[in-house]
Amino acid sequence: MTTPIFRHPRLACLFAVMGLVIALAGCGGPGTREGVTIMVPWTQPHEFQAFYGLVKDFERSTGIPVDVQVTRDLTQQLDASVQAGVPPDLAVLPSAAAVIRYADTTTANGGRLRSLDKTVDIADYQQPFRGLAQVRGVTYAVPVKVDVKSLVWYDKQASGAPDDDATWRSVTGQTDLTWCLGLESGPTSGWPGADWIADLLLSGAGADTYEQWVSGELPWTSEPVRRAWSDWAESVGRKVLKGAGRRGFVAATGELAESSPTCRLAHGARSGLAPALQKDSRFTFAAPDAGRPIEVSGDFVGMFSAHNPGARRFVSYLAGARAQQAWVDAAGSAAFSAHRKVTDYAHPVRQRIAGMLRSREHTLCFSAADAMSPDVAAAFFSTVLDYADGSEDPGTLLGNLQQVQEKLGGTGVPRQSICAIPT
Repeated sequence: MTTPIFRHPRLACLFAVMGLVIALAGCGGPGTREGVTIMVPWTQPHEFQAFYGLVKDFERSTGIPVDVQVTRDLTQQLDASVQAGVPPDLAVLPSAAAVIRYADTTTANGGRLRSLDKTVDIADYQQPFRGLAQVRGVTYAVPVKVDVKSLVWYDKQASGAPDDDATWRSVTGQTDLTWCLGLESGPTSGWPGADWIADLLLSGAGADTYEQWVSGELPWTSEPVRRAWSDWAESVGRKVLKGAGRRGFVAATGELAESSPTCRLAHGARSGLAPALQKDSRFTFAAPDAGRPIEVSGDFVGMFSAHNPGARRFVSYLAGARAQQAWVDAAGSAAFSAHRKVTDYAHPVRQRIAGMLRSREHTLCFSAADAMSPDVAAAFFSTVLDYADGSEDPGTLLGNLQQVQEKLGGTGVPRQSICAIPT
């Protein structure tokens, strides 16, 4: 049975998922409450507290109570509650592909998302995030939180650390510095490796090839894809890969934060790193050179309630510049905003990352696994774990992934929406 890691005290419903969802007495369906329910995946305390500050602000200003349902396995919980006909009013959608899936009336659980065209105006949100929130020109979600994944972190005060002006390619090519790597992350274990492989393909083959691969047009067995997997194993090293599936991602990056002699480099978005890495200015990063594409990610909020005005008011509030600025300003927050009017980040490292999200020197390409169909993404994560655990040649594994793509793919993000220059 999967249950939330922790809960807000006023949580109205707890969904038990074992092929059956039982709505506890008094929950009712969407729109029968005076308040608003929202399902979120932010189980780390600093992530949750930054968001919960917005909840309290909304409650104070409107008098509308908000119950926050926190679950580490949001995909399974949300699917089960939607199928049972008792979804939350609002939910953080687990991927950009989920926006399409829940909006598409031809798919299982599809057609459940409500249009937000008359509720929010996302014209002030930049691409590619704005386009990913829309399906056939209709707005079904709001990109409330974004990040950059193409970063390599290191302690600039450590012995042997890269120079301050080190390039992404020079750091990723290091052979004398050990990587901090953990792939365990509950139901989505494997995602840190999937992000890294996608980043290497994007950097090595370019945005066009990346779009073809993510959209299913370029086979998993193709040379650019196979090379990215091999480059990952070569960069990280088999000694580090072995056992990474049993090490937690945040715990592994915590070794870097503690200046552990066992590892010196970490790959990924700032929001996923150990909290100590997020607040200490001595930790910095190397990023792709100007002109090279970068991998980005985003969390989207969608609405399932048909008749709850409070839910519309809350999602409108979350979409506004005021709430977006408050979110990035919150103590311990690692959030970035795609809203053009949110430009002030107090921490210099965060300001630098925010600049990358707005610079026309980079093409922004959405995280591969988050743009693929959920079934393909899940197979991707599982294959990463298998590869890390001992397969020297990715050929057979990629052949299996291609079979999954051909059988279960097809509900991912359209190719033209995956990459864009910020506008």
